[in-house]
Amino acid sequence: MNIKGKVALITGASRGIGRAIAYELAKNGIRRLILVARSVHQLHQVANDIRCLDVEAVPIALDLTVSRDVSVVMAKVWRDYGDIDLLINCAGVAYQTPFLKSRSNQVQAEMSLNMMGMYTVTSAIARRMASRRSGTIVNVSSLMGKIAAPTMSTYSATKFAIVGFTRALRLELAPHNVKVMTLLPSLTDTDMAKDIEKFRGVIPMSTEQVAKALTQGLSKDASEVLVGWQSHLAVWCDRLSPWLLEQILRLSAPRRVIGTPAA
Repeated sequence: MNIKGKVALITGASRGIGRAIAYELAKNGIRRLILVARSVHQLHQVANDIRCLDVEAVPIALDLTVSRDVSVVMAKVWRDYGDIDLLINCAGVAYQTPFLKSRSNQVQAEMSLNMMGMYTVTSAIARRMASRRSGTIVNVSSLMGKIAAPTMSTYSATKFAIVGFTRALRLELAPHNVKVMTLLPSLTDTDMAKDIEKFRGVIPMSTEQVAKALTQGLSKDASEVLVGWQSHLAVWCDRLSPWLLEQILRLSAPRRVIGTPAA
């Protein structure tokens, strides 16, 4: 996909990977960015930064877990700003908790935003992309959507779900000329990661690295983009020797879990 002159909508755009992707797209010639997140103040800060790069930025404060609001806002976006060429589903939340100490409200929060929030936005936009036979959808999963890890079982469940959903969607939308991609970063240095106790030996990558990997993947029309050498090594180890990878994960898992929410 050539992003120059295109219109993109990014969820989770107020910080972390979503914000870095917005900046990267702006630097690479995107025409308009529709920025969606819950944090009004941070969202407007990002929009102002984007405008300084001579790119139109439209901040939209929205809670993706309220499906009725999402449907109304997406309809208004199409009416006011026209076709969306690129959808990037980046909004997400994570709780790091041993399963035996997990709470249903935390699991519900992860499912509601990571999976159902993504589904609601995608449903509204994919239909219009299919009708005009053009568009690209990027769903941001995680390395934990390929390899599950102790203390992150429910978060991993949502990320595995995103991988499966994206693969199926890719096949279904291909006849409509709509491309669908999965972005799979490993641990990234974000506000969310600061609330997660690190696995020993894992080196966090920057949000800028993830954003650059996405733009490279878009230029190649890649179906999946694994970000970072650690991700590639872990996936290959899982394929060749899953028993060995399980031992490594068990030994490197956090001994103490913070258990605080991150959004």
